[in-house]
Amino acid sequence: MSGIRENQMKTERARSILQDTILRLIFVAIGSVGLAFPMLAGAQSLQIANMAVPAKSFQMVIYPIAQQKGYMKEEGVDERVIFVAPTTSIQAMLGGDVHFTGAGSSALVSIARGNTPLKVVVATNDRVLQWLVTRPEITSPKQLKGKKIATTGVAAIATFMLKQILTKHGLDGNKDVTYIAVESGTQLPALLGGGFDAAVLSVEQRYIALDKGMHEMFFMGNEVKNSWGTLATTDKLIKDNPKMVAGFVRATLKALRYIRQDKEGTVAALLKFSGVSRQQASRLYDDLIGTFTRNGAVDEETQKNDLNIVRQVTNSNETLPNARAYDFSFALEADQQLNKIGWKP
Repeated sequence: MSGIRENQMKTERARSILQDTILRLIFVAIGSVGLAFPMLAGAQSLQIANMAVPAKSFQMVIYPIAQQKGYMKEEGVDERVIFVAPTTSIQAMLGGDVHFTGAGSSALVSIARGNTPLKVVVATNDRVLQWLVTRPEITSPKQLKGKKIATTGVAAIATFMLKQILTKHGLDGNKDVTYIAVESGTQLPALLGGGFDAAVLSVEQRYIALDKGMHEMFFMGNEVKNSWGTLATTDKLIKDNPKMVAGFVRATLKALRYIRQDKEGTVAALLKFSGVSRQQASRLYDDLIGTFTRNGAVDEETQKNDLNIVRQVTNSNETLPNARAYDFSFALEADQQLNKIGWKP
């Protein structure tokens, strides 16, 4: 029996040596391919960047465009666009599985609540893409007193913005109306069903509401000075891999310039990305293109306003300095670089 066991051990050692030899030959072969085909080796050297997109909204189409137009590869980045819920994307980013997220507002809330090591590095829009739409019989802000408004959350950022807007128009935004949270995406059915007097809607929901005879009370982007469509990453990635961050942001700014210049190309990309009709994609472009920033950044007053809203959301007495939550240095530097070389889409 001992002889049999000894032979088995010898066989296992031989198999292990053979496997190691095969692996070495494979690695040598891969290296040889890389030398023989330098373009392939270059492609393999791209840095993979997982980009979490929270929704298939118009402002998020910038990231598929940056990928499809080759802007990311030009900057040494292999972008992987994935759909992840905002809170989950923050957790995944802190765990290192995601490098960037389009849920920048959620990142600001996380910073305010737990001093989370994150930064907003790009703002694609300098106006809030949310609307307050009411039943057709409600045509003035004062008529909202005592009414019910459907929101995605009583502690949602858009809800606190709306409180400020209503106060500006003569109501007590905290007391004169009732905010009721409904599941995200169901604000419009709630309004059309008659159970609510008004609703905070996205642009896509707004179109349907207006076509159904509802009344547009406010475009919130014209009422408050806040940012929208913000891109966030971790302090760790900024420190450990500033080259990737710079390349990703520069590619994003290229895509930002592209959408401002090429309506047809952007509409085509939006059709593929969101699955909306060509008519609606064109309508979205015409209505929203003016809300996109030119350099991927917003001014200090807008940053301060964003953080003031976040402070209310988190019920905090602490005022965060802008520099704790924002780092637009990559965007501003990329904009200067592109201007210097006269880059155009």
